[in-house]
Amino acid sequence: MTLTALQLLAVLLLAVAIGFSVIRLLRGPTTLDRVVAADTLAVITTAGLVGLAAVFDNPVYLDVALVYGTLAFVGTVAIARAIEGNKG
Repeated sequence: MTLTALQLLAVLLLAVAIGFSVIRLLRGPTTLDRVVAADTLAVITTAGLVGLAAVFDNPVYLDVALVYGTLAFVGTVAIARAIEGNKG
């Protein structure tokens, strides 16, 4: 299996986005910054799974991406509500 130039570019951009998100996740400075960085990593992971579905021509990855994206969204909402409850 050989990746095209466009697919290699997509992988490179995903890697750069993961790097920036991990930096924000580790450095903060606030809890909200870390939550947003974790949510961004979840979105990037979902995009990566969709990319895998395209590269391997296997729609099962799309199902996994859909479930993962939904669970990540619910988790982010739960964390946001917990943070909101701590401030009130």
